[in-house]
Amino acid sequence: MNRTLTVLFLLMLAASSHAQSVSRTIYAESFRKGPTRVTEESFEAKLSPANPTYRERIKDSAGQDRYELTIHPQIPEGDNKITGWLVRLKDLHHSIFANLLMSSQEPSSDPANNLWWLKANPFAPVPVRTRRIVKVENFYVLIQVKNFHFTPLDSPYLDSMTVQFSFTNSDPRSTAQ
Repeated sequence: MNRTLTVLFLLMLAASSHAQSVSRTIYAESFRKGPTRVTEESFEAKLSPANPTYRERIKDSAGQDRYELTIHPQIPEGDNKITGWLVRLKDLHHSIFANLLMSSQEPSSDPANNLWWLKANPFAPVPVRTRRIVKVENFYVLIQVKNFHFTPLDSPYLDSMTVQFSFTNSDPRSTAQ
């Protein structure tokens, strides 16, 4: 019986991996509207249990620190292993807002409200390899998981994830990859 469950899980993981290898794009607009633009930049975050968090300051168009992008691991209660990562964008001038990458301040199961949740399992609200575009104020945040790895392979526990971020003032949908 246990072997049957393991085989079933591996088949689901393989099907999910194949389905998630096809990249698609989901677009959402943040609940936060405004005129702010950013200094355009791109960078990559390499995450692992040894380096599970990431932090990057994002400058506005005047070159001043305006936003803070953070990535934290998702670890189930009572466990110590990573099952995903959570991305947050915070306005340094208005820290009352927890995450500007949400389309609504109210939690929901809507995929457009969960683009900040990087979860590599078949039941995730957004498939892990989905190209995510979020318009925040008057700029865009692109999030793309480039690679991830489970240890062991048949487990839900991630031992690495590489995520590419781009901040741009131009709508990236007009130059879709």
